[in-house]
Amino acid sequence: MAGLQKILIILLVLFLVLLALVFSLNNQMAVSLNFLLFETAPHGVAIWIIMSFVIGALIGVLLTMLATIRTSVSRRQLQKRLTRAEQALETTRNPTDRTT
Repeated sequence: MAGLQKILIILLVLFLVLLALVFSLNNQMAVSLNFLLFETAPHGVAIWIIMSFVIGALIGVLLTMLATIRTSVSRRQLQKRLTRAEQALETTRNPTDRTT
């Protein structure tokens, strides 16, 4: 089952690469982008679109990593608090257990 899943993923990636290649071959008109005071060199429309997807994916991965790190730090802090609370509960239970 895992081998079939790997083959399907590889086929999907190859299909997406082929799709991007066909897209870039069909959209070769050179366009320059103007940002407030900055103008880029002319590149094909497909290059700009593919670059925007790549940059968006990288930003998404970065934000996900930051959220994961924040969650893991919070989880470690809560785990420490839970351990301290359990130890405090055990110390309050132990004296009463000895007297009865």
